[in-house]
Amino acid sequence: MDIQIAKNFHERLMGFMGKNNITYGILFPNCNSIHTFFMKEAIDVIGLNEKNEIIFLERKVMKNKIIKINTSIKKTSILELPQNTSLSFQIGDTLFFEFKNII
Repeated sequence: MDIQIAKNFHERLMGFMGKNNITYGILFPNCNSIHTFFMKEAIDVIGLNEKNEIIFLERKVMKNKIIKINTSIKKTSILELPQNTSLSFQIGDTLFFEFKNII
């Protein structure tokens, strides 16, 4: 699955707001909370530590929610995925990302 990285304020603010038929994920580096206000679909939310180990996992997060993962852990990131795409993941799993340069 393609994962986009939210690199600036606008990308971090917008995330999946207003999107239908989501087919990709968004990684929010250096982040420990997200909201689902103004979203049209439920999503899966994964919290990662600095080693990309899953420390938080919530599936089918509906709109108008605020999600905050463990704030005592530094360098956390959040991965938002289309709903039900995290069914094979569990707390403690490590995720690996392959980055592609698109020109």
